[in-house]
Amino acid sequence: MKNLLSEAQCLQRTREIDPEIRGHYFRDQTAIIHSMAFRRLKHKTQVFFAPENDHVCTRIEHVMHVATISKTICKGLNLNGWNLDTEAAFAIGLGHDLGHSPFGHEGEYILSQKLGKTHAFMHELNSYRVVEYLSNKGLGLNLTYIVKDGIISHNGEKFEQYLLPDGKVKNLDKITNRLIVPATYEGCAVRFADKIAYLGRDIEDALTANFITINDIPQNVRKYLGERNSNIINTLVNDIIEHSKNSEQLGFSDSIYELFLELQRFNYKHIYENTKLKAYKKQAVIIINTLFDYLSELYDKLGKEYPKYTEQSLKLEHTFGKYMEEMDDFYKNELNPKVIITDYIAGMTDLYVLDAIKQLTIPAPIF
Repeated sequence: MKNLLSEAQCLQRTREIDPEIRGHYFRDQTAIIHSMAFRRLKHKTQVFFAPENDHVCTRIEHVMHVATISKTICKGLNLNGWNLDTEAAFAIGLGHDLGHSPFGHEGEYILSQKLGKTHAFMHELNSYRVVEYLSNKGLGLNLTYIVKDGIISHNGEKFEQYLLPDGKVKNLDKITNRLIVPATYEGCAVRFADKIAYLGRDIEDALTANFITINDIPQNVRKYLGERNSNIINTLVNDIIEHSKNSEQLGFSDSIYELFLELQRFNYKHIYENTKLKAYKKQAVIIINTLFDYLSELYDKLGKEYPKYTEQSLKLEHTFGKYMEEMDDFYKNELNPKVIITDYIAGMTDLYVLDAIKQLTIPAPIF
């Protein structure tokens, strides 16, 4: 099985380059890894807000899980006669969440509310925006089409049983929702890998946080998928490979898919909607709204004439001013300050958000 796009379509970039010894998709991987957006993922929420426990999953660990799982799916299918590019799948996995906001999906929801209906914030679309435009001071990472398409269409919230790539070269700039599917099988593998990566790992973290016990996990899930992250990943990945190897589409067997959905329902009820997390979500709403409103007032007052940034000053208005200065060429035609402020806040880590809110709410010492 091979992809429906031509090699030239898969490798298309915004600006032509010589990939040199690395090859096209390994070059994409290194571009992602060296980006500021990737480095910030180590201090961004996966599920548990600003964790101080080093053993709790952060966004950077999640993308590494997705990259390795998607590559494993492709390798397994290649052993059964398929012809997928494992390096491309790995690159998509690394880059799929680069546009995630601080405080996870709650941060995403808050920014979407701030932007309004005309500019709804979705991390899939914003991840594409980061790699295509915002990185490198507005120049983007210049990735291949297949990687950008996989990033913007990874939709980690839709739990379908099967996926078939659409094989289309889409105008990615015009996409405004999550209704699209990937153009390639590699992109489809990442879309499955995203769910596989976080469902099992979130169980592990919930056990660490004492949100649940092993006995809370549904008996059928424990028996047939496993109790631990490694077992759950292994079972789901092997099922996709075995069930898809002689098909034109990727997907789960009927029995494993039902268990997959049962695990999803359990996680949403006992982890993502847990009363302990709801308290943190309320704080996230207050914090991000406060930062957004402060920066909006600052923008209305000063426009682009911000105090100059110095290494001695890490005040919010100075770091935002530095961002505006670096992105001046990119934003010269942007008339909506909400878009600029959303870009800035979405790029912040949980830790920097907390530091910024302290600046706004706790007075500095007089002496």
